[in-house]
Amino acid sequence: MEINNIEKKILLFIARSSIEKRLHRDTETVSKILEMSISKFSPNSQEKYPILYSKSGCFVTLHIHKELRGCIGTFRTDRELYINVWDMAIQAAFHDPRFPPLTNDEFSILNIEISVLSPMVKIDNLDNIIIGRDGLYVKKGFHSGVLLPQVATEYGWDKEEFLSYTCRKAGLKPDIWKYEAIEIYKFSASVFSEEDLS
Repeated sequence: MEINNIEKKILLFIARSSIEKRLHRDTETVSKILEMSISKFSPNSQEKYPILYSKSGCFVTLHIHKELRGCIGTFRTDRELYINVWDMAIQAAFHDPRFPPLTNDEFSILNIEISVLSPMVKIDNLDNIIIGRDGLYVKKGFHSGVLLPQVATEYGWDKEEFLSYTCRKAGLKPDIWKYEAIEIYKFSASVFSEEDLS
């Protein structure tokens, strides 16, 4: 998925604005923020930036001093990407159960990263996974878990380790895929952050 730098800046601005508005209990709508961001980064252009309106899932990841501070995502494809980014930024900042709600002090030193997701493809063979390009989603019964493509690269995992950690994320035994049938899906992501574009 090709996303140009203006589109990246707009999406990051929307993510940061959503968190800021929640912190200050501001009721500005996402559509107003979208208009504002397009005017800010592309004031003289008639470009419509179709990626913003594409029906794509996304993850928003928050870091402070390169340490994880929240990460929530959605595979929803029934609403526009910019709305998913707005919502997932709020979820990552205030509703990730691993962390307390974000504070004003933390907001000022936050680095926001967005992963725009491709559609998921079901696979039945580890040979279909390419480390660094593919993320994984596994499902068995009521259990499901997902890891983004960049996670395997960050930790230096091979394909088996990546799948095992995704199973663990789903609340399953890490090696369950070796002896029980589970659903395995792959997807790719376009990943960018405020730090990258600063």
